[in-house]
Amino acid sequence: MKTVVIYESLFGNTHLVAEHVAEAAGLHGEVVLVPVGEATSEVIDGADLLVVGGPTHVHGLTWSATRHAAEAEAAKHDDRTLDPDAEGPGLRTWFHGLGQVHGTPAAAFDTRFDGPAEFTGRASKGIGRRLRHHGFSEVAEPESFLVDKDNHLLAGESDRARRWADGLVSRLTAAG
Repeated sequence: MKTVVIYESLFGNTHLVAEHVAEAAGLHGEVVLVPVGEATSEVIDGADLLVVGGPTHVHGLTWSATRHAAEAEAAKHDDRTLDPDAEGPGLRTWFHGLGQVHGTPAAAFDTRFDGPAEFTGRASKGIGRRLRHHGFSEVAEPESFLVDKDNHLLAGESDRARRWADGLVSRLTAAG
């Protein structure tokens, strides 16, 4: 089984969750973990499962204004640094250039502040909608992994990400 994990990360939390997802999926077969800027159609070709994740900004997917705001935030605070892959395109841009696929199983996740989704928003909902629009078959409800006000993953979220990914892959291998 080949799993491709694509992520957009600005402060590193989504990157970290993507690594945990890839780690768990790797127990079931081949895994390709790539930032969105390296997610070409060649990378996706032949995937048995595509997992896509991004940070929640202003209730949804990032766009140029929120990405610039994140850069400014990192410049203002010594304890906040941008993820090394933050300079590439965001998921919104990537989806615009993505062609149609035919039923490849996929799942979406996001990172967001801890709080009711009605107040924080969920980028994973937009990711899932775009995956379906491009012909992917969602195999799970979009998932959120939570960060605190200091922009760190909450305790237990890394393990939860591994369990989530293990469940995705196990479901697909059992069905196939």
